[in-house]
Amino acid sequence: MKPLVKLHSRTVVLPFENIDTDRIVPARFLTTTERSGLGRALFHDWRYREDGSENPDFALNRPEAKGAEILVAGRNFGCGSSREHAPWALADYGIRAVLSSEIADIFRSNALKNGVLAVVVSEAEHRWLLDHPGIELAVDVAAGTIELPDGGHIRFELDAFARQCLLDGVDQLGFLLRHAEAIAAFEQAREAA
Repeated sequence: MKPLVKLHSRTVVLPFENIDTDRIVPARFLTTTERSGLGRALFHDWRYREDGSENPDFALNRPEAKGAEILVAGRNFGCGSSREHAPWALADYGIRAVLSSEIADIFRSNALKNGVLAVVVSEAEHRWLLDHPGIELAVDVAAGTIELPDGGHIRFELDAFARQCLLDGVDQLGFLLRHAEAIAAFEQAREAA
């Protein structure tokens, strides 16, 4: 995973409520355990027409959305099943952060474990973000802030362990492996005692 320390990007807005994990990545694309390549399946049934061509009306397909790394989603984003493929698809597509007034707990946990910052903001902040698609935001993971175009800030809470993993660009296993020598030394000391 790439470290996520600071992120400066335009937003792309999907204002729909209750976007479930099957909408994020349809079940028919869950035939892989590879994280790469799933970006093509992201919001597949919205992004593509029946003939396979891009739907020009879908937010991610609009020219102004190209390169946007921050998704502002409607309330209750990531509900439904616990499929880890959903944050994999977001990350593979290039989405580094998801902002909403409500994010399903399991999705949020999976996203954070896979390098996608999932931030819950207040209803008022969420409404403002939804009403201003394509704005430039600056996210500071260490400080727990999102800087708005007018210089104002949104503060967000993040578990200290999840924050450190994002900053370091590691998942939980990667974090443990970084401490393999200390763990081995502890085990040896415990055996000797």
